[in-house]
Amino acid sequence: MATLLLGSQAVLAAEPIVIKFSHVVATDTPKGQAAEYFKKLAEERTKGQVKIQIYPNSQLYKDKEELEALQMGSVQMLAPTTSKFGPMGFKEFEVFDMPYVFMNEDQVHKVTRGVVGASLMQKLESRGIKGLAFWDNGFRVFSANKPLKVPADIKGQKIRINSSKVNQAIIQSVGALPQTMALSEVYQAMQTGVVDGADGNVSNLYTQKQYEVQKYVVDTRHSYSGYAVVVNKPFWDKLPPAIRTTLEGAMRDATVYNDQMAEKDTNLAYERIKASGKTQVYVPSAAEKAEWVKAMQPAFNDIAPRIGMATINAVRSAIAK
Repeated sequence: MATLLLGSQAVLAAEPIVIKFSHVVATDTPKGQAAEYFKKLAEERTKGQVKIQIYPNSQLYKDKEELEALQMGSVQMLAPTTSKFGPMGFKEFEVFDMPYVFMNEDQVHKVTRGVVGASLMQKLESRGIKGLAFWDNGFRVFSANKPLKVPADIKGQKIRINSSKVNQAIIQSVGALPQTMALSEVYQAMQTGVVDGADGNVSNLYTQKQYEVQKYVVDTRHSYSGYAVVVNKPFWDKLPPAIRTTLEGAMRDATVYNDQMAEKDTNLAYERIKASGKTQVYVPSAAEKAEWVKAMQPAFNDIAPRIGMATINAVRSAIAK
């Protein structure tokens, strides 16, 4: 019996640690590819001690469900948009959604890869969430079935947004009507006229095939679009220290990979959308871009007190360095 018991314990000890990694976008997006790359690195470097199970395209949970599932331990890892943390009470994360705070990815990285980003992630731990990394996903643009060149063109249009008070304020500032819905529901909503257009990044516009049911895109680049890779903190804390260290290293490398893919993918998505012949992409002139910036300034002013000037100033200081 002792021999059988020891044998049984050895089998149990050999069982891999399973990490369910759920996300809401397609596998061929930067996030989808980076998740697969993380899986590869994690499984190789732990020599099979860890098994990453990836569930893309809302296979397990939709936008509104996934963070609750993470906190309950039903899934161990997610990569939601940073705006998802605002409704949870972490309004500081909405600084990433603010219009025209960031002009390029280099400015974003000064925040996400520095002390400001680390302090934001630290706040999540009070709710049982451990932040591991920020992942780029380009900048947000507008699409619709009518030409969009200046803010006046989008007035009265029903525009899909994700769940974010900032994005809601941005849409209202340009005279459009914000419509909150899960990413997985957007294509059909566009096809049936439930919404007229969307606020989102070019990668999702292409991989979710939204360009098939949208005729125009305007390259406003009005706000940053990014993700926070997070894990269930109680689960993470129980992992053997050596495993945690290995996974952290894999995540660092996957983050570099994601950010490189995001830049490449945005350019490729634009090329493919244009080549499809179904959607026209318009790049605003300097004067037209100034109109978008001016139109969205009230949204910035309205939402700043919600986020807190301390966070906004910390971001601005980081960018200026």
